Amino acid sequence: MPQGLHLYAMATRPSKPSGAAAITLTGSIFLSSGDQNWGSQRRMALLAAIGQEGSITAAAKKIGISYKAAWDAVDAMNNLAGEPLVLRSTGGQRGGGALLTARARELIDIYQKVEAEHRHFIARVTNAGDKSTPNLELIGHMMIQTSARNKLAATVRQIKAGAVNDEVILDMGDGCELVASITHESVRNLKLKPGRRALAFIKATSVIVGRPGAGLALSARNQLPGHISRITVGAVNSEVCIEIGAGRVIAAMVSREGVTKLGLKKGDPAIAIFKASSVMLGVTD
Repeated sequence: MPQGLHLYAMATRPSKPSGAAAITLTGSIFLSSGDQNWGSQRRMALLAAIGQEGSITAAAKKIGISYKAAWDAVDAMNNLAGEPLVLRSTGGQRGGGALLTARARELIDIYQKVEAEHRHFIARVTNAGDKSTPNLELIGHMMIQTSARNKLAATVRQIKAGAVNDEVILDMGDGCELVASITHESVRNLKLKPGRRALAFIKATSVIVGRPGAGLALSARNQLPGHISRITVGAVNSEVCIEIGAGRVIAAMVSREGVTKLGLKKGDPAIAIFKASSVMLGVTD
């Protein structure tokens, strides 16, 4: 197996009408390089479909997910990679072509090579018997995912200690910085220090969309300039995605009235604004 790849197996309990159900071991492959997790089976399938179909829309239909879910997955993978994995071409709100970069093709190739080995691994572990069942179930409970819309990979550059809260300055690459304000205890528990990789989570509802040159002074610590890459209109609120460089995207939740009042449209310059206290940090080890 190539260095840097990790396999994570989880236990699932099949649904039955009545009676106790046995724990069945199933496996999922998550590709990682260093401290970066590139994605699961569904995301790798999406990349492969984009390569085959040459279109986000067609790829989403092929693997059975919505157009928006496909875009969200592409944005998430680009954010973690720090560089585009999918190149997009203009073609209307729900169209346009898409091409995989060399980095994306490498990820797909690695994933396909490891799938057979992974199946053999699961078969061997399954033969261990029922003694592993309680522990597998406990591990499954520990594998909790966050609901935060924005997830960004970064490196801790500096930590400014405070009496209660510390300011953690993170480098996302290409001169793009992110600031988080978390308790000193959290810094210690996460073992944060300069050079350590971390994941930053920001809820879309915590992000404000600003227009450059508006002359508005804000106290929010994070003000990331970019351009609007996508607007998804909802019944009450709209999701405004701002590309801040190197394929990274910050999603904000804005009322439909707000989108109209600001005159927001795809391609416009915009600023993703959020407080340092709105940034949650996590580590992968």
